[in-house]
Amino acid sequence: MLHALTTYAQNNLSDSEPGFAPKDIRWEIVLTGPQTATPVPCGDTSRKDYSGRTFKKCPHLEQRELIAGGITRSHFLADTLAVVTLFNEKEEPPDAKTQEKHRFFIQLLRDASGAMPQLSAVADLLDDETKLAHLNRELRELKAKATDKASFKVDGDYVLDSHLWHDWWREFRRSLSAEPRPEASTMRCFVTGNHISPALTHEKIRGLPGGLPTGDVLAGFDKEAFQSFGLEQGCNAAMSEESAKMYTAALNELIKNHSIRFPGVQITYWFKKTVPREDDPLPFLSEGQGRETGAQTENGTRIALNDARRLLRKIREGAKHGEKVDYLHDNQYYAATLSGMSGRVMLRDWMEGQFEDLVVAVNTWFDELEIVRLDGSIAYGPKFFAVLSATVRDPKDLPAPYVSAMWHSAMNHQARIPEQALARALDRFRVAIMTDEYVNPFSVAVIKACLNRTARLSKGGEPMLSPHLNTEHPNPAYQCGRLLAVYAKLQRAALGDVGAGVVQRYYAAASATPALVFGQLTRLAQFHLAKLESGGLTHWYNDQIAGIMQCIGDRMPATLSLTDQSLFALGYYQQIAEMNRKKETTTPEEEKNNE
Repeated sequence: MLHALTTYAQNNLSDSEPGFAPKDIRWEIVLTGPQTATPVPCGDTSRKDYSGRTFKKCPHLEQRELIAGGITRSHFLADTLAVVTLFNEKEEPPDAKTQEKHRFFIQLLRDASGAMPQLSAVADLLDDETKLAHLNRELRELKAKATDKASFKVDGDYVLDSHLWHDWWREFRRSLSAEPRPEASTMRCFVTGNHISPALTHEKIRGLPGGLPTGDVLAGFDKEAFQSFGLEQGCNAAMSEESAKMYTAALNELIKNHSIRFPGVQITYWFKKTVPREDDPLPFLSEGQGRETGAQTENGTRIALNDARRLLRKIREGAKHGEKVDYLHDNQYYAATLSGMSGRVMLRDWMEGQFEDLVVAVNTWFDELEIVRLDGSIAYGPKFFAVLSATVRDPKDLPAPYVSAMWHSAMNHQARIPEQALARALDRFRVAIMTDEYVNPFSVAVIKACLNRTARLSKGGEPMLSPHLNTEHPNPAYQCGRLLAVYAKLQRAALGDVGAGVVQRYYAAASATPALVFGQLTRLAQFHLAKLESGGLTHWYNDQIAGIMQCIGDRMPATLSLTDQSLFALGYYQQIAEMNRKKETTTPEEEKNNE
């Protein structure tokens, strides 16, 4: 993973260098003369996710450098308004530490003015209490916050865009570095294999769910339990400062611009060759969930499904006719599933593989999750978050390890779907059935997908479960579920709405120990058949029951495993959907008369 991240940084982050980092600047303080300084919002303020303008190469000090030698330091050229202008929303006097950082900020500007003379005017401005007070009044009127980052624009140019200060800054930062440890001088870099002096600490990774606001470390050895052979800190996983900078810069950039967030996890991904947005298969799975109405979700799912199939056809037809598109063939994907945990980065999963395999996996995901609705229409394969939500009472209950395992199975069609997904989906379905609540078709879709993928990977060949009812399914548990559905419909036809019917009273027992329950249910069915007023309807139900009984065979199953209970649920659901579908065009009596 570190090698892949380093390669990504080399190819895409040319500005990646120790002592520099991208920063979001919300305020530019514009100097147009010796007496004039105006605060202006920086970047596109109309955006909902406005965070300022991103400057890709800003001077940056790590925490250990900010406090090296017991000196309180600030950053250079860009820092919070509290440090830069002593700004405070409540007009309270700054504390001693903030004042010390402010003085250090000014001193850095004066020291660097030999390399960039324009900085002298900025230092003079910040040293003038009257001008500073006027500037802060304007910032309060603009609703600025003390934690917003600010920098400067002098004579129409951003100081952060200039290269004049770069060499001065590199030299200043080197002056903060401690002498290298003797044992570190001959260690090999984990990434390059070169002899290097290891960086003792690495930059933090920011923006992870569960992580600290200040960031989390991927490679950290601050506790003795993490150290080996008497080595301290970064010597336990030796990387040069340049290598450490590359992998941390790559991860931070990917998390910010190329990642997907689900409860508890952040999924970063990239490709060896650049893929246009319209041909990136992962947004087909992930985009839009949680922000759409029902109709919009259905439409978005259909569009995603069509896009996934279009992309797969594009790859296969190109290979067939020898018209290969470069980024679609011989391309590689990389994906890391990450979480923050008490200041450390938790790598939950790492995947890499061929781009075509990823496209196949996305198509397989949609196909496996296709299921009939209770009204007989088709619910096309849902997006990823809809699948997760269908297996829990509240999406907030989703545990991160479960989300990570489910994502792995979505991206790899040769990986099993976690068994707990089957148990969770079955539980949600059972609760909905027994309480007569809305049955989420995606819960049933997860059951079907789990069973089919297990069958495909274990036995080979085509799976036996389709989106619609399979009257010839050989498993007795599936047929038992069908039989309960027919009994439930028979009761309603005979007695109308009786409140708690056979499903609410018997589903739990029937789906676990059918042999103990179906005898009583069959006797109830005889009573209900006698109550029917239509002879044609009686014959129709008798034929349905007889046909299902023939499929079950001579012996009703005594107990059902988790897999069998899942088949029971699927048989029940698909039988209901089939009867509802036929009800749209014909009644059971009309169907009997037409035979």
